[in-house]
Amino acid sequence: MMGILFKRELASYFSTPLAYIFIVIFLMLTQTFTFYMGGFFDRGQADLLAFFNFHPWLYLFLVPALSMRLWAEERKTGTIELLMTLPVTLQDAVLGKFFAAWVFLGIALLLTFPIWITVNYLGSPDNGAIVAGYLGSWLMAGGYLAIGSCMSAVTSNQVIAFILTVVICFLFVVTGFPMVMDTVSGWAPSSMVDAVASLSFLHHFNSISKGVLDLRDVVYFSLMIFSWLLATAIVIHMKKAN
Repeated sequence: MMGILFKRELASYFSTPLAYIFIVIFLMLTQTFTFYMGGFFDRGQADLLAFFNFHPWLYLFLVPALSMRLWAEERKTGTIELLMTLPVTLQDAVLGKFFAAWVFLGIALLLTFPIWITVNYLGSPDNGAIVAGYLGSWLMAGGYLAIGSCMSAVTSNQVIAFILTVVICFLFVVTGFPMVMDTVSGWAPSSMVDAVASLSFLHHFNSISKGVLDLRDVVYFSLMIFSWLLATAIVIHMKKAN
């Protein structure tokens, strides 16, 4: 049943102009940040670090804009009650909606392949590192999306869901900033500093974007997705009970 819901949700993205607008905006921003703001040509290196470095910030606003409708719209229109009466489990509903949105994000990410072609035309990059960077970016997008799914389940107001998602994702990003680390290290033991750093999206994504595919980073994003989707299911179950 999850597969049927997944196909329905994925098809719904392309049934409205919003999906295409999202993809166009995403592609325009990635190219602008890579070739202009990222100093792609000034670096003189055949890699896509200038491309991947901006992904945490792009996702900070674009993913919440996508995820805010996952459950908030269902609750606002009252179709969530209809969905729950169908022969589909809560687990299938949460996973079906999430994977449809995650695959949609993956499609948008894959459409940036001209940038990959460009760097191969201009030099001889480490394509293995680039593949790792794409995988890491997609995993990180899944983390953002899982948080957005939970926030969308919390409220029926899409704007509030968007704001909550941006704030929480921002906190997970800035925990990896040197300024934050220096502040924490000034009063906390090294074990706590390491624990705070380990919560950061940047801490785990930066190593993957450089081609270092560490199992610990993959596990981190996987646990992040699992935890927030579990929270989504709990929130929906509680609201259904009420």
